[in-house]
Amino acid sequence: MKTVSSCVEAIVLEQPFLEEGISKEIINYSALANVLQEDVSKQLGRPVKTGAIMMALRRYKDKLTVSKPYHGLKTLLEQLGDITLRSNLSDFTFKNSNTLINSQADILNKIKDKSHIFYTFTRGILESNIIISSSEKQDVLESFKDEVCLELKENLSAISLILPKNNSKVSGLYYLILKRLAWQNVPLYEVISTTNEFTIVVEDTVVDSAFSIIKNLNKV
Repeated sequence: MKTVSSCVEAIVLEQPFLEEGISKEIINYSALANVLQEDVSKQLGRPVKTGAIMMALRRYKDKLTVSKPYHGLKTLLEQLGDITLRSNLSDFTFKNSNTLINSQADILNKIKDKSHIFYTFTRGILESNIIISSSEKQDVLESFKDEVCLELKENLSAISLILPKNNSKVSGLYYLILKRLAWQNVPLYEVISTTNEFTIVVEDTVVDSAFSIIKNLNKV
């Protein structure tokens, strides 16, 4: 059964910035209740007073206070490792095929002795993605000449962050990183993750902002 509180919580959960504003107490409950009144009333099928919505918002704020900060997150942030910035990258997206693995093997053979370059390969359900130093662009085009290239994006940079060994045991780390980037209006072109590394790929125009955010993650 729907209640005022459940409706308010559902609306807030769909808007992470709104949740953040409530947790930091920078949102006026009365003003927000007025904004939510029509939507909550529509969901319940009856008129709802703003006072009831304000009470639901306060209860939700109390719940956020109890659950945050995420357990162990502050300690984890203090243990974040080195940050590496790689620029001059190209991003290729290819349609998956039965021969794609052979093309990948060909480019790997060409770059096997070039330890200085950046290279990642990700295979999805319908498409695969290669991010590589732009100096190797022609080799990629040659190796994948028989494949369908869906997109090619250049002028990219990658910021890689070494994570503590126990990062998979603590909730909220990726949320914190992505939230900080979103709040500063930094769009992500790609996100790459291994067990103990987290990498974001962004356009060169926003790399300075992105790097500053990643560098200051432990300042909560």
